[in-house]
Order: sequence, then structure tokens, then C-alpha cells
Amino acid sequence: MRDLKNNLGVVLAISPAVLAATTTGAALDLFGFNSAMLVVSTGAIVGAGDFTAKLQESDTTTSGDFLDVAAADLHGAFPASLAADSVVKVGYRGFKRYLRAVITKNGGTSIAAGAILLKGDAVARPVT
Repeated sequence: MRDLKNNLGVVLAISPAVLAATTTGAALDLFGFNSAMLVVSTGAIVGAGDFTAKLQESDTTTSGDFLDVAAADLHGAFPASLAADSVVKVGYRGFKRYLRAVITKNGGTSIAAGAILLKGDAVARPVT
């Protein structure tokens, strides 16, 4: 099975929307997968919007247990500020079971953005 469809899990991390405040995605379970990559896509920025993205990890789904993923556990890096009409991809190489995406408003008005989590190296295939 060489195709990606049957070898990757894809989950919505942050629904595409016009974001005017910091948005934290739900806890996403990596059980059954050995790698992950967060993909953030953006559209228009209004009012000099300054937004950043990050990935957080935890062993539980409890919100207070999530911590920012250390740079050493990322493949690539998130930009200092998200640009309009762009795509950012950052891989995860840590060992926690749960991940969540966060898009933080640092200033300005809004940004059109969303994020998906790609889960790879599935233990069982095909992935449905």
C-alpha cells in the first residue's frame, strides 16, 4: 500500500474560520500512530493581525496538563508570525499520546486560518 490515503490519519485540529482571538484546538489522540505533523493554513489578515501557531502535548486529555512542545521535539519551526495566504507544516517527534494546536492572537484584528493534524506510521493499515 504505497498510497497516502490508506497510510495516514487526518484529523481537524482547528476548524477553518476567521479568528479574532486565541483559539485552542481539542486534544487529538495519537494512539496507533508513531508520527505526526501539524499543517496550518491561512487566508486574509485584517487590521495588521499578528498571530502565531504552536503545538502542545500531554499524556492526558486534561486541558491543564498540556505544555508547549519543546523545539527539540519538532521537525521544523513555527514562524514568529503567521503570514497571509500561507501554509506552515511542522513535524512532531515527541512521545506524548495527545497533541493540540493553538493559534494565538498577539495583536491586530483577525486572520482566516485553520489546522489539520496528519498522523503517520500507523500501527495497523489501512487507515480509515
